[in-house]
Amino acid sequence: MSAASDRMHRPDNELVDLVFDYMRERLQYDPVPLDHPGDGEHLRAQLSGLLNQDGNNPVDVLKLYDHELSRAVISADSPRYLSFIPCAPTKAALLFDMVVSCASLQGISWLEAAGAIAAENQVLRLIADRAGLPQSAGGTFVSGGSAGNLSALVVARDTARRRLGVGPEARLRIAVADQVHSSVKNTFNIIGVEAFKVPTVDRRFTGEALRAALAADPNPETVIGVVGTAGTTNEGIVDDLKGLAEVARERDLWFHVDGAYGGAGLFAPSVRERYEGIEHADSFVVDPHKWLFAPFDCAALIYRNPQLARAVHTQDASYLDVLHTEGDEWNPTDYAYHLTRRARGLPLWFSLAVHGVQAYTDAIEAGLTLARETAQLIRETEHLELLFDPQLSAVCFKRKGWTNDDYYRWSQQLLADQIGFVTPTGWDGETVARFAFLHPGTTMEMVREILDTMV
Repeated sequence: MSAASDRMHRPDNELVDLVFDYMRERLQYDPVPLDHPGDGEHLRAQLSGLLNQDGNNPVDVLKLYDHELSRAVISADSPRYLSFIPCAPTKAALLFDMVVSCASLQGISWLEAAGAIAAENQVLRLIADRAGLPQSAGGTFVSGGSAGNLSALVVARDTARRRLGVGPEARLRIAVADQVHSSVKNTFNIIGVEAFKVPTVDRRFTGEALRAALAADPNPETVIGVVGTAGTTNEGIVDDLKGLAEVARERDLWFHVDGAYGGAGLFAPSVRERYEGIEHADSFVVDPHKWLFAPFDCAALIYRNPQLARAVHTQDASYLDVLHTEGDEWNPTDYAYHLTRRARGLPLWFSLAVHGVQAYTDAIEAGLTLARETAQLIRETEHLELLFDPQLSAVCFKRKGWTNDDYYRWSQQLLADQIGFVTPTGWDGETVARFAFLHPGTTMEMVREILDTMV
């Protein structure tokens, strides 16, 4: 082994101190600045020649990252980041994410990481309890809602195939509404099922609409599942989960609930009744890296009957046989399409244990309150128009008289001035504005400052 390769795995105290100092400074930002999107030509010039045969002084590399690369990243944990779905991890979660990275955990099996998996399962149990799922429920943490939806709907497909006694050539469909997340549509392309599209009323997927659509369809027996959304990404609408669950039970359909963004509302008493019916879900996804204040990438995937998922996802290979033993075995790799896996639920577990569940409830309620207060302010402002009473923490509105170009110029100027990151969105073919409130540090003063730029 060369001296250079030997050094790669030896402790370098100077490097450790250097990185820790940087992380300590980053963690102490209050508030976190937005920063700016990067210029590709400039970044390529800064990176030119960096990956060479002999390496570089770590001080210089970290300085490059700090002064150039990190400044070309819009910080999703800034309280002024109000686009898409933000991320606002607690400091405790961020710190423990570093612990997990340092530990090099292989989180696929009970054999290799029983302690980590036991802690992750404690969090999954907490979420399952909030959803009202039975004690038999369980699952795993995956990278995000897309991975969770894919893994769950593969189980829905294969469970239906076994029940119906059909093979891959059979036509199978899953019922969705037009507001379903794009990852679900992508999943259908991947797993070879079709979307059974059901029209919505006021953007909400209802059991009545599903029942009517099935009654009118000439081949309803090919519909094997239904996807309800607990918090649509654009408007934060919670579907009629109770009604969808009733139809699913009548028709023996797999009932999947995509709560990637809005599922965290289960922890908020003020909106808990909106989720009635979720207790009947066969599978459920919520992303803690959204509204449960965990770092990217962390999504909880929970099954009502995990054994159905295990029958689909367990990977068979001679070198994996040792993982499947008796006793306390719970292998996260058996419940999603993945094999190699970080123990990505541990930062959430640590933060919950440190801060307590009530702190999470308070933080989620803060976002809900901010959305309601913002909606009222928009109603009272003559040149603005509220498009939908917020159900959760997303607020869609328009500036009367503005065109598509006006919204984009406004959005770019907001970011350039570091006032806020608010990207336009679509509403019935029209460009409008949208706030996504999640960060407990976002204030009404910030909201007013942003709205004042629309005069």
